This record gives sequence, C-alpha cells and structure tokens, in this order.
Amino acid sequence: MSDVWQRLDVRAVGVAALLGAGLAISAGVPTAVGIASGTSLAVALAWVVPAGVLLVAAAAVLEYVRWRRTQYRIGAERAELHTGLLVLQRRSLARARIRSVDLTANPLLRVFGLVAVKIGTGEHTDAGEGTLTLSPVTRAEGERLRLELLRGVQGESDGSLAVLDPVWIRYAPLSFLAPALGLAAGGAVMQVAEWFTLQEEVVDWVRDLFAGFPLLAAILVLLAILGVVGVIGSLGLFVEMWWNYRLDREPGTLRVRRGLLTTRSISIEERRLRGVDVVEPLGVRLAGAARVDAVATGLVKQKENEKTDHKTLLPAAPKSVADRVAADVLREEVSPTAAARLTPHPRAALGRRLRISLATALVPVLVLAGLGWWLTDVLLQLAGILAVIVLPVAVLLARDSYRALGHGITGKYLVTRSGSVRRSTAALQRDGVIGWRIRQTVFQRRAGLATFGAVTAAGGGVYSARDADADEGLDFALDAVPGLLEPFLDRR
Repeated sequence: MSDVWQRLDVRAVGVAALLGAGLAISAGVPTAVGIASGTSLAVALAWVVPAGVLLVAAAAVLEYVRWRRTQYRIGAERAELHTGLLVLQRRSLARARIRSVDLTANPLLRVFGLVAVKIGTGEHTDAGEGTLTLSPVTRAEGERLRLELLRGVQGESDGSLAVLDPVWIRYAPLSFLAPALGLAAGGAVMQVAEWFTLQEEVVDWVRDLFAGFPLLAAILVLLAILGVVGVIGSLGLFVEMWWNYRLDREPGTLRVRRGLLTTRSISIEERRLRGVDVVEPLGVRLAGAARVDAVATGLVKQKENEKTDHKTLLPAAPKSVADRVAADVLREEVSPTAAARLTPHPRAALGRRLRISLATALVPVLVLAGLGWWLTDVLLQLAGILAVIVLPVAVLLARDSYRALGHGITGKYLVTRSGSVRRSTAALQRDGVIGWRIRQTVFQRRAGLATFGAVTAAGGGVYSARDADADEGLDFALDAVPGLLEPFLDRR
C-alpha cells in the first residue's frame, strides 16, 4: 500500500509500436498488391512504405503521450487512476468495494514481461465506472496489486480444485463453435480474395472443381470441407483459451488461470458466490460431458473479450468431474445439481415445445419454398431436402427439451433445469433470491402452466422453472424462500 503516484511501464511504447507495425503490414500488403496491379511495384512501395512508417511513429507517439499522462495510486481507502490524452480523467474506486483483480497478458505483453490489470467492483455499468484498467504493468507488480487489493478477504486455502486434462480437448469440436468457425473461414477466404481482386477466380475454380457433381453432392462436400476446417479451428481455440488451466481456492477467493498465447487470471470472491450452473451443450452432453459456470455477483463482461468465459470455472469435462468440481466450489459433499430430486413438468409442456419447435423449423422451409416458386426450382428442391432433415430434428429436440424440465429444493439450494440445445442445471442459494417473476401467457393459462423465475443479483439474474404446473410451481416458490411471496399472494 502506497500513497505515492506511480506510472505504468514505459515499455508500453514499444508494444504500441509493434502493434502499429503489424497493422501497417496487414493493411499495406494487400494495398501494395492492388496498386501494383495498375502501375508498378516501385510506385506501390513508394506510396505504402512511408504511410506504414508514419502509422508506426504515430502509434508510438500517442502511446508515449498516454504513458506520460497516466498515473495510478493504491491508497489505504481508494484505488485511483488519472489518465487521458486531451481531457484528463480522474477515476477512483473505494478499496472496500473492490471485488476482483484480473490479470491478462496477450502475446506481445508476455514478450515484454507485462500484464494488464483490471480492478473491478462488480457493478454493471455501461461506461465502465466500476472498473480501473492498468495496462501495462510488470507481472510482479500485477501480482502485488492482486494480493494487496484482495488481502482483506479471509478464508481457507484448499489449493487446486481442478487442473487441465489434455484429453478434454476431444470435446472442443462438439460445440456449436466448430461449424461457426468453418463458415467464418469460408467468408475469410472470399474476403482475402476480394482484397487481391481474385474473387471471380476463386468462384470459377470452385465451379470447375464441382463440374458434373449433383447439386446436393456439391453442397455436402463443401459443408464437409468447412466442417473439417471448423474442427481444426475449435481445437486450436480450445488450446489457446484453456491451456495451463487450473482452478485454485485461495483465501476467500476462487482463482482461474488459463491461456496459451494470451494468459488470463480471473478471481471470484467466494462471499459473492450464490451457486453454480452446470451447462451441457447438446454435442458435449451426448459425449457425457459438461462445463461449470459460477453464479456470482460482480461478474462483468470484459471489454476485450465479450464472451461468457469470464464466469466459467471448468471447461467441458466429463460429467463426473463437473459434478465433483461443482461440489468442491460450493463446499458440499455432493453437488446440488446432481443430488436434487427434480419435479417433472406436465405433459402440456411437451405440446408447447412441439408447436414452438415445429413452427421455428418451418420458417426457413417456407421461405425457400416461396423463393423457389418465384425464382427457380432449385430452391424448391432445397426446401424439400431441408424439410426432410429439420422437421424430425425439431420433434426430437422438443421431446428432449421436455424431458429436461424440472425443479426442486435440496438443502439451502433451489435447483432448476431446462434446455435441449443448451441444457442448464442451476443451483441457486435460497437466501440469494431477492424476488420472483411469475409469467403466464394466454396459452400457458389455458394449459394450466406458468414460468416461475427466481430473481437474484448474481449470474444471469433470473433462473426459471419453465412451463411448470401452476399450482406446483407456486408451492415451489413458497417453499424455496418462505415469506418472500406470501404478501403478494391471494389464495382465492
């Protein structure tokens, strides 16, 4: 602890210069090729090289000015940051309200031995008033700040709760990220081809490659190629995100460390933990695996990575491992998500899921059929193929979603389960429930159903027992948190 103002590490200027050089090269190469195609390489370089040098110099100068105008101080009562290029910003956080100190280092920062430190209070604000980011400081300084700002937290240290098992990588291609990465790769190829004015050549090459193939066969081969690319991409992404993963319990804090190129250290204060969510995406669930997310207050998405992995305590791993980690995190012998006997929901909930699922599946089929009737018979054929594939899948998903429905109470936790494509089994501390949100549409009312959502300040905010029997759901809400709902209840 010190009342002396300190500066960030001056090597930030070198990092900015290297980033500027990378941007100059990535933008300059396609630009030079485009200019050279109309004139000559010498003329292209005469335009591009000075612009690249200017870009690198500007990045370094701006970062130097930012470094000169940025100071921070960790006092006895407050953590303060003064920064700004043209307008000086003065921001401070009360030490008593600080809930997280996360460390992140991308490959460039790691080369220089630096980290970015994000200090947060857990407040969900659009302007980021609840966080201070010190980027960059030395790794030793980052660790010192983390220990100093969280040292007021007391508790037991159980050491490591989980470490990475390399065989978990087999679950990476089973996520929905794999096909998304495959499609993104296809789009990237076309984008790069457009930069080099080769888009027509690429299209002609693909057309010639599949000349004589039936349309359906050509589509299936292309999808298979994109699928293989997506699998490779998902494997690489898993390694980058979760290599060197370990979950530790430090005094009063759960700490997740992970990352191959970009390293991350995320701390979750245990007193802000309200439960866990065992998440089973469809492909991962079929392989007998699940991941564990924290249900805690103060988990704000990071600006540099707007994903949900900041709350993930365990990546996709065997279900038995997920249940054990969930129990260890909650300091229970058995995880409430595995121990609770859940009340099934009425058959009327199955009918609702069938209708919604089939209606959703029919939309693209009808759109293709309409366009085919208007434009070409090829689209009509695609509509027929799509209908044969998606309608049975829609029925299977609806039935699976119905079987997943359930709610129950075990000890000090209430448990809700729902979902097929993304099955979620959430265990929420009953004393963490601050209200109930009961929703009943016209169709639910006719079927005697309702959705009962437990409102909390943690995690997703609402954890719902969907399409439960109206009377059973009401009893569930009354038993889970006695005294909370009674003042608003008219039993008549």
